[in-house]
Amino acid sequence: MTTTDRTAGDGARPEPPAGIDPRGPRVGAGITAALLAVVVLLGPTTAALVLLAVVALSFLPGALRGTHATWQGWLFRRFVRPRLAPPEHLEDPRPPRFAQLVGLLVTGAGVALGLAGVLAAVPWAAGIAFLATALNATVGLCLGCEIYLLGRRLQRARA
Repeated sequence: MTTTDRTAGDGARPEPPAGIDPRGPRVGAGITAALLAVVVLLGPTTAALVLLAVVALSFLPGALRGTHATWQGWLFRRFVRPRLAPPEHLEDPRPPRFAQLVGLLVTGAGVALGLAGVLAAVPWAAGIAFLATALNATVGLCLGCEIYLLGRRLQRARA
């Protein structure tokens, strides 16, 4: 599945990419929130830095290819999705992909600062990312998705 815009063939409006089950990113956010909570609890330690690096690397395939490309997405498709009814609606994959990029930037900054010797930044970055992932997992509010949609609205307003 591609997350790039495709044209309608007649040069008119671009078609949105194929939709994704919105429950997948929420499950992935729940798994990620649990890992980030552990990072916060570990505090400014090397173990926390290592775990935050694992989380940051987990965001990379999602930012590059979409949430379906993450190991959390695989867990959802393999173990959770088969036990659920079909989704009521499908979601545009671009906002969750952008949210993965935001997660990568936040956790990546924490890892970079930790590697530079500022271990106190590790639980702070994890805490910020935890708030976003916990909101997504518990109430379905994806902050990165909202930032993406706001950016799209601002683009259209300028055009």
